[in-house]
Amino acid sequence: MFDQRAAETLIDLALQEDLADKGDVTSLATLSPGTPICGHIVAKADGVIAGLPIIEQVFRKIDTAVQVHLHMQDGVRVHPGSLIAEVIGPAPSVLSGERIALNFLQHLSGIATLTARFVQAAAGTQTTILDTRKTTPGWRTLEKYAVRAGGGHNHRMGLFDMVMIKDNHVDAAGGITAAVETVRRSPIARGLLIEVEVRTLDELREVLPLGVDRVLLDNMTLDEMREAVVLTAGRVPLEASGNMSLERVAAVAATGVDFISVGALTHSAPALDLSMKISWGT
Repeated sequence: MFDQRAAETLIDLALQEDLADKGDVTSLATLSPGTPICGHIVAKADGVIAGLPIIEQVFRKIDTAVQVHLHMQDGVRVHPGSLIAEVIGPAPSVLSGERIALNFLQHLSGIATLTARFVQAAAGTQTTILDTRKTTPGWRTLEKYAVRAGGGHNHRMGLFDMVMIKDNHVDAAGGITAAVETVRRSPIARGLLIEVEVRTLDELREVLPLGVDRVLLDNMTLDEMREAVVLTAGRVPLEASGNMSLERVAAVAATGVDFISVGALTHSAPALDLSMKISWGT
């Protein structure tokens, strides 16, 4: 579900940085408030749309007289020329919100588009594509929503909702078994899923009898991942992570791992090319 509260905080910041306390001075100085226009938001590239509810939120905050008509839903594939939405209202209001709305929509649609490419690359396997915590500060809820719109799935939301024992925790605790046992004695971790990161097949052998909920294979080779799948024999879901690219993900999925987590979905997705074409009068 789209998180309107998370979007509202970011929209307020965007409006403040773009309009401050004076507004769009160029539009206000050159256009009559009564001049009606229609903005057509169209795609200029192939991709997947995400973030459409933000368009309505942006213009609602600028001017309630602006009407937004959506022509598709999040998660839909678009092509150059696809009409995504129409924005109708007073010219100064529509132009004031044009770039703000497009910035949100292009960024989130870029994430959805890149996610869809990773999902397609893993098609034909049982592997699920996951995101990570490598998100833009303040944008995590929206960026993870965009991942879902692109057909991916979310990993943990933050440090609070899942136990993930990584190399630093293992080293500090004196080993994987000690780290897992310590977590299970801790009241703060009660009821949470436990995932353990392993760097070698020997570490995997150590963790398998511990009954954790998931094992992360960190930066393993394809051969190591294939052996890990055989060793595990379905006893615990395996997640592959580390340097995942579109060129590599199909081969990783073919090893039989259950999940592949991809930081690039949120930290390296290029914006989807969209624009607003203006028609004067409605």
